[in-house]
Amino acid sequence: MAAAAMAEQESARNGARNRGGVQRVEGKLRASVEKGDYYEAHQMYRTLFFRYMSQSKHTEARELMCSGALLFFSHGQQNSAADLSMLVLESLEKAEVEVADELLENLAKLFSLMDPNSPERVAFVSRALKWSSGGSGKLGHPRLHQLLALTLWKEQNYCESRYHFLHSADGEGCAHMLVEYSTSRGFRSEVDMFVAQAVLQFLCLKNKSSASVVFTTYTQKHPSIENGPPFVQPLLNFIWFLLLAVDGGKLTVFTVLCEQYQPSLRRDPMYNEYLDRIGQLFFGVPPKQTSSYGGLLGNLLSSLMGASEQEGDDSQDDSSPIELD
Repeated sequence: MAAAAMAEQESARNGARNRGGVQRVEGKLRASVEKGDYYEAHQMYRTLFFRYMSQSKHTEARELMCSGALLFFSHGQQNSAADLSMLVLESLEKAEVEVADELLENLAKLFSLMDPNSPERVAFVSRALKWSSGGSGKLGHPRLHQLLALTLWKEQNYCESRYHFLHSADGEGCAHMLVEYSTSRGFRSEVDMFVAQAVLQFLCLKNKSSASVVFTTYTQKHPSIENGPPFVQPLLNFIWFLLLAVDGGKLTVFTVLCEQYQPSLRRDPMYNEYLDRIGQLFFGVPPKQTSSYGGLLGNLLSSLMGASEQEGDDSQDDSSPIELD
């Protein structure tokens, strides 16, 4: 008993010494950065990272790189900050850490501070999403997608924001972003098209609930859309009926609906392609053997609609990802 107590005390002392040592090192590094010795501080951060990793001190390595990256960002040292941000991801990957909200928020914070036009940001987000998927082969954790979408929305990068909202579970946030996107960048005649595309793409991703929420919220909040249903815009009425038909699952209703609204659906050549996919997912329509399009559009449709098929029939579950632009 006495030996065990002594061992425990010794372990506690070692832990305290380690924490004290880390704090002292961080203090020295912070002082170097404050003095403007950016290169020297950056190299020291990297040295400590690999030392900690070799000792399997993954948490210490991650936390030190994260604080270092934030420090460099605060001094406008984008390249050094981005490099340490990538080391944060490396520590997560090698430690096989389970995905948690706090970690996702830390990654989103680093992303938000990176130069929007830097290639490092593209590499960072791709790697972060891959880690957050937990090796499932999906397109990233929905919460991380949501956080990325919110950052991109603040930057008024509406197109990229929409992509990430589509892979999140935040239909309401997506709708509010689309209202701003439509009113600031779109024509009044296209107010219905902004939400129609989002609803159809959510349905292609088998996300019925978000499709419904984005439609309801957008049509209620958009200043150019009068209260409905029914709506003045035929395309909005089509989407409203489509969501009801998806719940019912009757192929005849779906077929008649698509035939009756062809004039509206011809406004965007992608609508019928999305509807072909929706017909397969919700109404039992067999897939087409060949695409009616060739060239660049055919390739785009293959990536849009065929991502889950390429992985084999055994991957056809309710959340199988489809790559949407």
